[in-house]
Amino acid sequence: MANGNNDQRPAAKDPEDWVTGDEPMTGPQQSYLETLSREAGEDLDDDMTKAEASERIEELQQKTGRGA
Repeated sequence: MANGNNDQRPAAKDPEDWVTGDEPMTGPQQSYLETLSREAGEDLDDDMTKAEASERIEELQQKTGRGA
């Protein structure tokens, strides 16, 4: 890391502002959501957009303790 700021993450774009946010969630998103949902004891909505899936991943990461 040339600048020594290895603990700072780049600014993330809000999922609601994604150009492809309305497209169906990706395979990796669905797979990770299945894992997180199972760990959290919650049902998975298989019909989410990429943006919705990203937001749900963040919620479940917090709930399961997998959040950064």
